Amino acid sequence: MAKEGGCFCGKVRISYEGEPVGKALCHCLDCRKITGSTYSTNLIVPATGFKILSGTPKTLAKIADSGKEITSHFCGDCGSTLFRDGPSFGDNKVIKVGVLDDLNALDDAKPAVELFAPLRVSWVKEVTGAAQNETMV
Repeated sequence: MAKEGGCFCGKVRISYEGEPVGKALCHCLDCRKITGSTYSTNLIVPATGFKILSGTPKTLAKIADSGKEITSHFCGDCGSTLFRDGPSFGDNKVIKVGVLDDLNALDDAKPAVELFAPLRVSWVKEVTGAAQNETMV
């Protein structure tokens, strides 16, 4: 069964089918800026089950904290980042969990890993049981 989500204004809609290949928090400075918050909560899903259902996201590619290019896909009207991709993720898409419609999506996305863990803000605790990576890998 496909899981769907969309941007704040509703013009861009996405979906994915199948099980995520990863669940991660990222504390890098890019993720702080793109979310406007302390970290990003991400599902890494195979591109084969990923679809853009409506709208055409704008893109912005840049060199990430990992040193590799990453492309953000976002709504050009409301600015919501929906997903990211790039060489670090192979053929996978990195969905920002907060854009999913399912109210339980964040509960279901408990991370198995925290990326750029040393950059975590001091008042955020590490996720119990999640691997603590200094960088992406």
